[in-house]
Amino acid sequence: MKLKSTLYSLLALLSIGTAFAGDETASAIADTKFIIDNLWILISAALVFIMHLGFASVESGMCQKKNTVNIMFKNVFIVCIGAIGYMLWGFNAMYPGGDFVGYFAAGSPISSGFTGDDHAANLTNAYADYTYWSDFIFQAMFAATAATIVSGAVAERIKLSSFMVYAAILVTFLYPITGSWEWGGGWLNQFGGEDKDNTAQFIDFAGSSLVHAFGGFAALAAVIVLGPRRGKYTKEGIKPILPSNLPVANIGVFLLFLGWFGFNGGSVLSADPESVSRVFVTTAMAGFGGGFASIIMSWIVLKKPDLSMSLNGMLAGLVGITAGAGAINPFNALFVGIIAGCICIFSVLFFDKIKIDDPVGAISVHGVCGIFGTLAVAIFGEKELAGEAISFSAQLTGTLSISAFAFVTSLILFSILKLVMGVRVDEEEEVAGLDVAEHGVAAYNE
Repeated sequence: MKLKSTLYSLLALLSIGTAFAGDETASAIADTKFIIDNLWILISAALVFIMHLGFASVESGMCQKKNTVNIMFKNVFIVCIGAIGYMLWGFNAMYPGGDFVGYFAAGSPISSGFTGDDHAANLTNAYADYTYWSDFIFQAMFAATAATIVSGAVAERIKLSSFMVYAAILVTFLYPITGSWEWGGGWLNQFGGEDKDNTAQFIDFAGSSLVHAFGGFAALAAVIVLGPRRGKYTKEGIKPILPSNLPVANIGVFLLFLGWFGFNGGSVLSADPESVSRVFVTTAMAGFGGGFASIIMSWIVLKKPDLSMSLNGMLAGLVGITAGAGAINPFNALFVGIIAGCICIFSVLFFDKIKIDDPVGAISVHGVCGIFGTLAVAIFGEKELAGEAISFSAQLTGTLSISAFAFVTSLILFSILKLVMGVRVDEEEEVAGLDVAEHGVAAYNE
């Protein structure tokens, strides 16, 4: 039987006193719960924001130092345009409410303020366990992540202006569409019918598909159009392009791990102690399992203990548990992480073999392991924890639909940009490095 949360049990016991103390005590208890829940959502939003520093560090550390400024600049732009685009269009497109038919909704700017009845409806527990503002900023921090995933995969040869246009369109207009399918009450949310206790639903707790697979397969399409870095694939075979700063990449992965506690823990959408603490454990153990498995597997396959593979394995475990963090128990979460860590290694080697050049392994970590994580809910998840029935077919339908949409729309968008603006820097600029070619300044003043 599911353990009752200590805090909420205490609040429930205190509420018994309302029969003697009156409505004021009940109101105080409800207000206390609301304040705690709302604070946790805001803390989680801050943790997800820190993940963008992690992405920037991983990408710059895994790439050549002559492209460091370019990578950092793109990450600054992504988080800015992600939040702005989500404010002006994305949030209301992703959570449209009203007469939403389940596939697509036009967006609009968020509300700028509330008065009268709107104030109570949006800024108190009449809205949810958190305010409208908290809801927006938490989801806005998620939104930019999809474009950040693409940033690493196309690093070191993409034209900056083209990437900026691409990222703005992706995060503002495309990401909210698939997000609305599940989190906004769209067709995936209604996939199994209205009886959620007995009919299998699509489950993606915090975004293995809706965030990570979306970004991973958008990245795959972009990389196919863009082509590999010059000199990576030769007649003699694959020529490794070595990372410039593995310590920075290591720091970036640990920052991402830290942020993931907000990414998954915040997706509980309350501060319920039992649920949040369990999600923390499932998240952590999957990440550790992925890291451990990739250490062992890379040592076996590559004959050497590979740090970059180990770091990506840790991230793969985190991506793998994201869909099922609330539906999978801690021991099974460890197995999910172990499997994801192994999958990531073979996926990276596979894409290299077919000459898909991904400098940071983003397609494998986020795309491939995002699909696995979504399917893992059906394999390892428990109905009691999920709160609804689980089926493999529902999970497969959802993750393939989201991944296919991301791939096709990204392929079309990137192909149009290639025709209109061009998407790749010329050979001279690529050899010299994008820091000097695009920004006129080097990252390191030696």
